[in-house]
Amino acid sequence: MYAIVEIAGQQFKVQKDQKIFVHRLAAEAGQKLEFDRVLLVDNGGKISLGAPAIEGAKVTAEVVEHVKGDKVIIFRKKRRKGYKKKNGHRQSFTAITISDIKA
Repeated sequence: MYAIVEIAGQQFKVQKDQKIFVHRLAAEAGQKLEFDRVLLVDNGGKISLGAPAIEGAKVTAEVVEHVKGDKVIIFRKKRRKGYKKKNGHRQSFTAITISDIKA
């Protein structure tokens, strides 16, 4: 059984006991979350499709931890002009574990 759910503006394909990284959520570690914007549920070949979301369907998850992603280097240069600029960025993520999918 899997579901496609919208979390923080992005769509994820999730299964029970799966750990995923989503954009930073305003929740503490250990807190339970419910996502009711479920777009599709596949229950052993029986597919339920929402328009746009399935009413009554919920995905329950638990926040594991808050982490930062890998560093991305942004380097700009204009040759022969003496212009160089180096920046870096690390995206903040929240690791969540899917507890239950209710169709």
